[in-house]
Amino acid sequence: MSNTRKIKTEDLKKLSESLKCGDKILLTGIVYTARDAAHKRFKEIIDKGERLPFKIMDSIIYYAGPTPAPENRPIGSCGPTTSGRMDKFAPELLDLGLGGMIGKGERSQEVVDAVNKNKAIYLCAIGGAGALACNCIKSCEVIAFEDLGCESVKKLYIENFPLIVANDCHGGDIFKEGKKEFSNM
Repeated sequence: MSNTRKIKTEDLKKLSESLKCGDKILLTGIVYTARDAAHKRFKEIIDKGERLPFKIMDSIIYYAGPTPAPENRPIGSCGPTTSGRMDKFAPELLDLGLGGMIGKGERSQEVVDAVNKNKAIYLCAIGGAGALACNCIKSCEVIAFEDLGCESVKKLYIENFPLIVANDCHGGDIFKEGKKEFSNM
């Protein structure tokens, strides 16, 4: 991938101001998987004033529900799920310090505004390529809500995971820009 930046997850929030909508990155480090059911539980935990099952500050949530690992692999297919289903939870998590999110699809204006306000980032993974994405995942550990099966919260270590900046902290929105560009054809 030409013009692609290699970034470590622990540096993503610091670098968010230098990233622009459409930039390509290869991300390496720790991310946490969480989908709908886990987000609902996060909300309940927050409302009770309790601690989340991972440190939220500057963390990255990958909206994915990986399939079981085949023999000799840390994980099965692990493609992104539609991010919009987490939109009602995302602004609060961003306000608590979440550094970024990985998923697929357009976000609500409330999420875009929260990304901008918190100098966070929303990254898109390639949908439909879960079997390929799993090759970038080097380890997987269930850290919360094991009863949710594939939707449990997992701590993943990823290496050179290919992503595109979809919403930057300057208001850039790849979906709006793409629609505008397409309509001018």
